[in-house]
Amino acid sequence: MPAHAGPTWRKVSLLTWRALKRRCPRCGEHGIWTSFTKTKPSCPRCGLPLDRGESDHFYGAYLLNFVAAELVAIGVFVVALLITWPAPPWNALLFGTAAVAVIAPLALYPSTKALWLALDLAFRPDENR
Repeated sequence: MPAHAGPTWRKVSLLTWRALKRRCPRCGEHGIWTSFTKTKPSCPRCGLPLDRGESDHFYGAYLLNFVAAELVAIGVFVVALLITWPAPPWNALLFGTAAVAVIAPLALYPSTKALWLALDLAFRPDENR
């Protein structure tokens, strides 16, 4: 077997679950956040660098946040449309979806930032020591 055969689904799901709970993806430590949106430089338990200092890491986290937030807005729109069909309140749907599209990126930021770190850890474990 090669030195790094790739992540297993079990490993990726564990890293993902920890990240969605706003914990360190590597060890599960809960004390990695200094505020709602800011992480410590590294995990206090395992030393995983949380602030990557790489522009592409920031762009990946930003893109994941954008995609997740827009999927939430689309989901809210579709569910509201189906619930109110056959006479949907178009103005309420428009303004409600716009509000969700503005609020969702802010609300999801910590989870998507931690999730991007978990995916990075899953696919580049040797570089994240």
